[in-house]
Amino acid sequence: MPKISHKGINMPASPIRKLTPFADQAKKEGKKIYHLNIGQPDIETPEIMLNALKNIDFKVWAYTPSEGTASYRNKLAEYYNKLNYNITATDILVTNGGSEAITIALQACLNPGEEIIIPEPFYANYNGFACSADVVVKPIMSYIENGFALPPIAEFEKLITEKTKAIAICNPNNPTGYLYSREELEALRALCIKHDLYLLSDEAYREFCYDGREFISPMHLEGLEEHVVVLDTVSKRYSACGARIGCLITKNRELYLTALKFAQARLSPSLEGQIAGEAAVDTPDSYFEAVTNEYTARRDTLVTGLNNIEGVFCPNPGGAFYVVAKLPIDNADKFCQWMLEDFSNNNETVMMAPATGFYSSENVGTDEVRLAYVLNQEDLVKALACLEKALKVYPGRTI
Repeated sequence: MPKISHKGINMPASPIRKLTPFADQAKKEGKKIYHLNIGQPDIETPEIMLNALKNIDFKVWAYTPSEGTASYRNKLAEYYNKLNYNITATDILVTNGGSEAITIALQACLNPGEEIIIPEPFYANYNGFACSADVVVKPIMSYIENGFALPPIAEFEKLITEKTKAIAICNPNNPTGYLYSREELEALRALCIKHDLYLLSDEAYREFCYDGREFISPMHLEGLEEHVVVLDTVSKRYSACGARIGCLITKNRELYLTALKFAQARLSPSLEGQIAGEAAVDTPDSYFEAVTNEYTARRDTLVTGLNNIEGVFCPNPGGAFYVVAKLPIDNADKFCQWMLEDFSNNNETVMMAPATGFYSSENVGTDEVRLAYVLNQEDLVKALACLEKALKVYPGRTI
């Protein structure tokens, strides 16, 4: 029998989706599942975006330019320049989702075997993207006790070697919801300039910042023009995960032209996705105000509810729509599977993501779970009731 490639063997399976078979079986048994395991919002996609799809009138479903259509990139430049990014359409490379933007960035910025430092816990698929690009992830630990703040720069310095080529952040963060401050980003700025590193900034959750807190991008910092690569997507901003349209932004011309070659190799991003994405830029501010208010209320419901459960600790996140909570359990993977296989509260249960899948280091996060507050408040309250009762009867409870 022919052998599978080493890369294929080493490619990690999604820790977010690995519990799906158990959830499917639970549903077959008639259980209602509150899905807090995945970042699929129930917020309605903006009408202006859906109408653009309904009104498509092209006669030939043709290729688009590898870098994206001129009209969409021009419209995107307007959006980013309202945020003071000071870019042009020629700095934007449209991709098939934010995932492709990340993969292309890794391939364009790093040689095989070179290293990228990423604060952990981090979005689980970064490991898969790095594997695809033959890049080595060097995790640097952040801690739940201080809300997963950026680790001290001295800790970054300890990891930097001749193989280090880049640092990556997700801001606001998935899975923790942590929102980096200007001071933290200024510290990263100085570090990247000192060691001549790229700074990859995943900004998928830019719109979702709470309590009046300010979102700061590395694009707002002076002196990083040749270092910064912004990675973005329409998926979360417009609740359009199925559109599969993202982008890579850099003012580094050599890097842009290199990334474009990878984009040319995959031909082009989807035409219909770009049509919808272009229309979405004109989404009124009232939409985001309503969504932010809704997410703030959901966050408050979930975080307060979690911290009211005996033995549970959950920091209050400043952005995105996730929390990581510490539970009084022996093993998060076992617990999350047990919730689907063995637990039922009035024929209801909760699906969560074990936090172990968001750490690259081994044996970390074993008593933590990620929960996405993508359900309405009524369902969140019911999910919390399920979780509280489950923790009282779970065989592996630790207190």
